[in-house]
Amino acid sequence: MKEVVFVKRNSEKWGQVEKLLNENLQVNPDELYNMYVGLNDDLSYAATFYPRSETLVYLNNLTILLHQKIYINKKVKRNRFVEFWKTDYPLLFWENRKYFWYAFTVFIVSALIGAFSTAVDVDFPRLIMGDHYVNMTLENISNGDPLAVYKQANEMNMFLGITINNIRVAFLAFVAGVFFSFGSGYILLRNGIMLGCFQYFFYDYNLLRESVLTIYIHGTLELFSIIVAGAAGMAIGNSILFPGTLPRTLSFQKGAATGLKIVSGAIPLFLVAGFFEGFVTRHTELPDVVRGGIIVLSLAFIIAYFFLYPKYLKQKSIP
Repeated sequence: MKEVVFVKRNSEKWGQVEKLLNENLQVNPDELYNMYVGLNDDLSYAATFYPRSETLVYLNNLTILLHQKIYINKKVKRNRFVEFWKTDYPLLFWENRKYFWYAFTVFIVSALIGAFSTAVDVDFPRLIMGDHYVNMTLENISNGDPLAVYKQANEMNMFLGITINNIRVAFLAFVAGVFFSFGSGYILLRNGIMLGCFQYFFYDYNLLRESVLTIYIHGTLELFSIIVAGAAGMAIGNSILFPGTLPRTLSFQKGAATGLKIVSGAIPLFLVAGFFEGFVTRHTELPDVVRGGIIVLSLAFIIAYFFLYPKYLKQKSIP
């Protein structure tokens, strides 16, 4: 392409960048990022085909100024941590909520598969949970304490062990997204089948109500967090499969950054879920109203913070 054609084709785009810089206009961060990526592409092209031209000098100066606007002149708020959880994370989750619903659908369908498989094959729980766990649970049922498994370890040891393991599973589900989202889907499938199998197993022994009131004291936040981690992995996979107008490498970098922020929101939930599992779930003698209340409050928090509050923030930001 001749230099004059290259300049004519892109002059309007460069003029918009100049106007942005000269008038100090406020632009959406994503749009600013895309402008910077596009300008860098043009700079690379000019450096390759017009190495000693005035166009190269112009684009180099323009790119430096735009870089300064994005990074050097960016004000860092002192309460950045608070701002992240108050505004940034809820909006980020809302904008990427489609990945949550993809992950949620995979998880629920998997749980139904697990329940159905247990209903038609009494040995299926042994395949999924292992002979040792099934035999131990059957022994606990015969002893009148079906969920005694939560009482075996020391409270603090159980809290730390469960929390660390859950965070490990979450980041595994997140990182597995690089396999075009199928890796995250597999981990959700595995956990969903296990849950469905586990719940139907207790249903078979007329213990569904007791299992729900016990397990979901910690399980409400824990399972939600695993789905969030799967959604974060799908954000990565989607960025690789569908880069849009961005180069695939840049799309992946952007998707990975988004996914990492999404999965970070699951860590505090895992900490709370681990605390419940280590210190509260074991107390099966608690009144049903107390156990049910914890479950309802956990659900209320999830709905409020992850769905209602972000929607409110988004509507508030629209002029």
